[in-house]
Amino acid sequence: MGEHSGAGAPRWDVPAGTVLGRRDDGVLRATGIRYATAGRFERPVPEPPAAEPIDATSWSPACPQEPVELLDRLLIDPQGGLTADEHCQHVSVTLPEGAGPGDALPVMVWIHGGSYTAGAGDAPVFDVAPLVREQDVVVVSVTYRLGLFGYLGGGDRPANLGLWDQIEALRWVRRNIAGFGGDPDDVTLFGHSAGGDAIAHLMIADGTRGLFRRAIVQSAPLGISRGRAGMSRAMAEAARELDPHSSAEDIVAAQPGVVRRAGVSGLKAAMPFGTQYGHPPLPAEDEVDDAWAAAAPDVDVLIGHTSRETALFVSVVPGLAAVLGVPVLGRRLGEQVVRATTRRVYADAAAGFALRHRRGGGRGYRYTVSWGAPGSPYVGAHMVELPLLFGTRSSWDGAALIAGAQWSDVAARGRELRAIWAGFARTGEAEPVAVPGFLDLHRIP
Repeated sequence: MGEHSGAGAPRWDVPAGTVLGRRDDGVLRATGIRYATAGRFERPVPEPPAAEPIDATSWSPACPQEPVELLDRLLIDPQGGLTADEHCQHVSVTLPEGAGPGDALPVMVWIHGGSYTAGAGDAPVFDVAPLVREQDVVVVSVTYRLGLFGYLGGGDRPANLGLWDQIEALRWVRRNIAGFGGDPDDVTLFGHSAGGDAIAHLMIADGTRGLFRRAIVQSAPLGISRGRAGMSRAMAEAARELDPHSSAEDIVAAQPGVVRRAGVSGLKAAMPFGTQYGHPPLPAEDEVDDAWAAAAPDVDVLIGHTSRETALFVSVVPGLAAVLGVPVLGRRLGEQVVRATTRRVYADAAAGFALRHRRGGGRGYRYTVSWGAPGSPYVGAHMVELPLLFGTRSSWDGAALIAGAQWSDVAARGRELRAIWAGFARTGEAEPVAVPGFLDLHRIP
């Protein structure tokens, strides 16, 4: 049973053990709960039930990572002072203040993005409290291994370790979420960018059937998910000389050199780390289309992207920034580049994914977000829906990504988007939306 009446600290007795959490501005939180353990470059094993009470009052640590200059420039505080630990396999559960065992609320599992090299489930820019308070859902935020720790492999080092982490987190949710008031048979995954890419691949990973019912795939770079085997082999070869006993800091510091020495170029250089086909738990690359079609009847899908995804990145592409600074011509060229690369990396692949899903007997919807601050170069850019979904003012108001937006507009559009996401999680359905400057959403025909 859970105990969270009155003003005392909340407590839940679940298969993982007795969890001691905290109250926080209208929600209950159980944060930083370990779901698995793993040695360096090894597959995770589930965390056994705890004999002593679990102190779930600290945020989950982030996987060690380099700062990302673009994120530091566009966001207020991407990491929020989280500690770093390569043994980062933790989940945080956020639930409505009055929720408890037996309530069977819809469960939403957040898988963060960051090109498989950055980000953390508990970063303040991903605060799920507004979603939980407004929509009466339980949200689980997952932190997993990144970069060389989680997404390379090669030789005797398994690939897809971060994906294995996510699978263990979903198994933890399956075992424990009922004790927090969630319904283990009504689990929706939602994730952005690399997180959306991971969710698409969790649909076809061994051992995931029955762990989730719905998937919200946001801005997944599926257009660069194929044809990566040679790049991954070259990166693995470049990483062979790394001392496996190096400090975590040294492993992180070696990461850019591994990428450079592997000669990664072109669009795939935007995400050199990632899932690897033909390595457990994923099928071979020539089998993935059939695998997605076979999984379609079991998972409802909401898949989409923003209207100008790559507007976030063009300013940091070598050689392009100078051209973009040329009046009129630069703007026109920049917009052509944004439209073309958005189609190539995101839009065309999302459309193909949706069509295959529907033909495979699946139900689902497609969306495009076109929101942004008036006059901003980041209207419809990658990440622009995140302040709407995770609309905590202290984390987003004043961020350069949405500079010029009125917070009242962020809050209003955020409530609309959160209602759509949670409604899909609750029923698998969504009302069509066609609002210029905000959102287009329709059923996959």
